[in-house]
Amino acid sequence: MRWLLDQGVPRSASALLKDWSEDAIHVGDIGMAAASDRAIIEHAILEDRIIVTLDADFHSLIATSGAAGPTVIRIREEGLKGDAVAELVLRIARRFPVDLEAGCLATYSNGKVRLRGLPLG
Repeated sequence: MRWLLDQGVPRSASALLKDWSEDAIHVGDIGMAAASDRAIIEHAILEDRIIVTLDADFHSLIATSGAAGPTVIRIREEGLKGDAVAELVLRIARRFPVDLEAGCLATYSNGKVRLRGLPLG
């Protein structure tokens, strides 16, 4: 899987994922630190990446657009260090690979993951 980590996610998570042989980039490392959510979504679609974010706006934008992607993982737990984020992303990827590849909105909160397949309907 290919990952695109949003601005609120620690950059160190991207580096750790790369160390673990994952294809991960952080928006800050590709000149998109100040990019709009729509621009980040377009970039994720173009490069077939899964967005990892703390921001609820991505889910809203994709849900209201009727789009079938990209997959977005929203982490609703602030203050996680990079290593915890990287480990969480891999746990979710191992547990739900088919859903993530097919297109979904995933929310991690209080130790649980909720998935909604795309497009929403």
